[in-house]
Amino acid sequence: MPCMRTTLTIDDDLAAALKDRARLSGRSFKAVVNEVMRSGLTLGDRPLARRSRFKVASARRGFLPGVDPLKLNQLVDELEVEAFLGREHGNVHS
Repeated sequence: MPCMRTTLTIDDDLAAALKDRARLSGRSFKAVVNEVMRSGLTLGDRPLARRSRFKVASARRGFLPGVDPLKLNQLVDELEVEAFLGREHGNVHS
C-alpha cells in the first residue's frame, strides 16, 4: 500500500503517550500512530464495550458486645458535657 506523506501537528501529551507506547512495545512511532488511528476509525461512534461492574463484597458488621446502639446519642451527650466541664475549669482535653 503506498504511503501518503502528511504534515500534521500532534498535541504534546498525545505525542508523549504515543512515544511511550512505541518504546514499550518495541515498535516504531509510525506503526503505533497508524495502529491507534486505525483503531479509532474502526471504533467510530460505537460505544466502548461495557466493563463488568465493580462489586464490593460486604460483611455484616455489628457493635461490640455491651454497646447499645439506642444509647449512642446519650454517650455523645455525656462526652460533650465532660469536654465542656473540662474547658470550664481550664482542663482542656484532646
